[in-house]
Amino acid sequence: MLRKLLLAGILVLVPWAAHAASGSAVTSGGFRFGVSLSPNQFAFGGQLAIREFAPDWSFHPSLELGVGDNQTVIQPNFDAYYRLHLQGTTWQPYVGAGIGLAFISEDRPFPEARHDETDVGLNAVFGFDVPTTSGSQWFTELRLGLGDIPNLKIMGGFNFRM
Repeated sequence: MLRKLLLAGILVLVPWAAHAASGSAVTSGGFRFGVSLSPNQFAFGGQLAIREFAPDWSFHPSLELGVGDNQTVIQPNFDAYYRLHLQGTTWQPYVGAGIGLAFISEDRPFPEARHDETDVGLNAVFGFDVPTTSGSQWFTELRLGLGDIPNLKIMGGFNFRM
């Protein structure tokens, strides 16, 4: 399990390192938490935001750990978000999509052995950011998983400006 967590962390950090080496920098990073349905879990983790690789587009690699429902899920996500613009408000809605890997470890009662598997799926993301006066931001999002990854997540969190 520790090896899978390390692998997932490396997979999330490689795109950031490549982007940083090109002269651009990560603009924010922070923590995330929420709930998942199918499997029913509490999920938490962290993310980075690499802004404006194209107008209104940003890259958001994240790593989530889900616990509960007799399973542990480690899921790195590689999502791109498109920012929508609303007049008269500082809230920023976004839509996004990306690839998610799910390293799933299922606990089974004795004498059965633990079951591990790795699945790949697509993410569809709908959310919004609420900026603070310091330039950091709160966010909330709805994540739909297509394929053999968790089907639905409701996540929230905070991004610190870097």
